[in-house]
Formats: sequence, C-alpha cells, structure tokens
Amino acid sequence: MGFQELTDEKWAFIAPLRPPRAKTGRPRVDDRKVLHGILDVRVTGCRWCDMPRPYGADQTAWRRFRELQEKGIWQKILPALLDWGYTLGKVKVEAVAIDSTRVEAKKGGKG
Repeated sequence: MGFQELTDEKWAFIAPLRPPRAKTGRPRVDDRKVLHGILDVRVTGCRWCDMPRPYGADQTAWRRFRELQEKGIWQKILPALLDWGYTLGKVKVEAVAIDSTRVEAKKGGKG
C-alpha cells in the first residue's frame, strides 16, 4: 500500500487540529506539504532523508513530527478520524487483532 496525499476534504477536517502558528518569528513552512512528507515517511517506512523532495526538507518534517507528538496532536487526530469514518460508514470494527514483536539491538550492532 502506497501513500496517497490528503484530499481537500480530508485536509479541511484535519487542519483545525493543528497547533496555532506563532505570532512572531519566521513563517512556518506550509503545513499541508509537511504533513504529506510526514505521512509518506510513516506509511512507506522510508528514512526521513529519503522523503520525496516535493514535501520539503526532511529536517523540517522530522521536527514538525516531533512537535505534533510532544503537543499531543496525533492523539487528537486519530480518534477524530475514526469518529468521522464511523459517521460516514467507512469504518467498521467487527474484530480487532493486535500483534507485537520486540527485538533488542546488541550494543555496537549494525542496524
């Protein structure tokens, strides 16, 4: 499954959940473009430095990802999207399975 950019409808839904822009300082890079870069990395599993250039600088996307994480924005987006999906009849949870694997890296091991 590849990454698909957000439609205008989906962006309009997510946009109000973003943190407000700072009143002073340097203008923030386009939120939608950066979010597409973040989603591309998270969906495809590529490294930040391999993020497609049309989405901007990988350092900006990584910093914004961390900012959204620290401010709890991701924890607001997921439930809101699920509620929206239920309302539209596109999300149905009839069964849930969770699987997890943990592998510890040895010190000095190559990743």
